[in-house]
Parts: sequence; C-alpha cells; structure tokens
Amino acid sequence: MFKKLFKFGGESDFGTIQNIIISIIGFIIIILGWHFISVNEIIPTNILPDPFKVVGSYGTLISDYHMFGNAWFSLKMNLLCYVYAIGLSLPIGFIITLCPLLNLLISRYITSIRFLPFVAISSIFVSIFGLTFNMKVWFLTAALMVYIIPAIVNKINDLQNPKNDKDNVYLQTIQTMGASNWEKFRYVYWPYVTSGVADTCRDLLAVSWTYVTVAELIYKDGEITGLGASINTMIRQSHIPEAYALIVLIIAIGFVQDFVFAKIIKKLFPYKK
Repeated sequence: MFKKLFKFGGESDFGTIQNIIISIIGFIIIILGWHFISVNEIIPTNILPDPFKVVGSYGTLISDYHMFGNAWFSLKMNLLCYVYAIGLSLPIGFIITLCPLLNLLISRYITSIRFLPFVAISSIFVSIFGLTFNMKVWFLTAALMVYIIPAIVNKINDLQNPKNDKDNVYLQTIQTMGASNWEKFRYVYWPYVTSGVADTCRDLLAVSWTYVTVAELIYKDGEITGLGASINTMIRQSHIPEAYALIVLIIAIGFVQDFVFAKIIKKLFPYKK
C-alpha cells in the first residue's frame, strides 16, 4: 500500500478504513502547519490567528454573538433560494428549448446571462422588494438561476443534437418505438436533464454561499444578521479568531450540504451509476 501512495497515476482509493486514516493524517498536517505558521509569525497573527485560538472562540460566539441563530439565518436563506431557483429554472429552461422558435431566438444568448454582475445590480432588488429578508432570498434565487437555466438549455440541446451519438440515441430509440410527446418528455427529457442539472446545482453550493455573504451585507437589521454579516462585524472589531471560526463554520455547513446533496442525487437518479 505504501508504494501505491507514491505511484505515478496510481489509484487513490485503498478502502474505507485506509481512506479515513489518510484523511485524518492530512487534517492533522494542515492544523499543525497552520499552528507552526501562526506561532512563528510567518504570517502575522492579525491576519492568520492560531488554529487553537480559533477553536477556543466558539464559546464566545455562541454566548455573545448568537452563532446558532446566525447560522440558521444563512442556511435558511441558502435553502430557500435553491428551492425557488430550481422550481423556476426547470419550466423556463424546458419551455425555451422545447419550442423550436424560442430555441432559435433565445438559446444562443442564454449562456451570456452568467456574466451578469449581480453584486453591482443588487440595488435593483432593493428597489423591488425593499430592505427585507425576501429581497435577499430573491437576489440569491436570481443569482443561481443565471447558472441553472443555461445548464438546462445546454443539456436539452445536447440531447436533441443528432451529432451527439452518446446522448441522442435515447431520443432516437423512444421515437422509433412510437412514443408520444408526453412519453418522450417523461422517459427521456425529464430524467436526462434533471439528473445532469442536479450535478450543476451541487457544484453551485460554493457559489451560493459566496452570494449569501454578499446578500447579508446589503443591509443588517437586528442581532441576527447571518454568518456573512457576522464575519464582517468580527473583522471590523478586530476579532480575527472569531471571524476565522465563522469561516470554518461555513465550510463545515457546506461540506455537510454537499454530502447530503450527493446522497439525494444518488437516491433520485440511481441510473446515473
């Protein structure tokens, strides 16, 4: 096994127990390396605090800064924007691409909407929804939709492209069997597109948390303002270990979300494997 770890282009999966042991060793190396850099002030501690001080700051964050309330505030916003974005993007993407006229008129330009500078146009959402929680949710929803809709359009166009032998064969087969339009949609279009878009949504988890922190900074009202706003507050007050602790918390939440997302995808789309 030891030789395999250093084999060029070799396997990186050695069984569950071995993988866990290697992952734990990697985590320890990261923490010790971080501790070494901080203790020796290779990077100033006001920029990179000691990891053990970061861990120790969770008590203060829980007792004085409503850490759990802020975490739920951010997570709720993140989950709601996903529900809205997926629920709206699927019908829009299908309608645009399954109608030949709309497909010709619009689909070529759909991918360009990904370049919309959402941070710069946040004032538009403020003018529509006001300084409210709903404004943040719809800001995040729109930010995700500009990625999800192009993914849907591209998946359908790939499926319908006769030159794409790998995927178009499913459509050709069901057409040969005399399927109706509803049967084509139910048995080919829907499973093919949704299974592919599910992977896109999973990849967008990191992007969604970036936009969550941006949305929380648009306005802050009350003690519960979300993790992104709390990080900004901690930095302004020079509570650097606390700020890092909240960043680590976001990473941990994202890790759990990704794990759950992977399980849901595996359950909903077993044929992907």
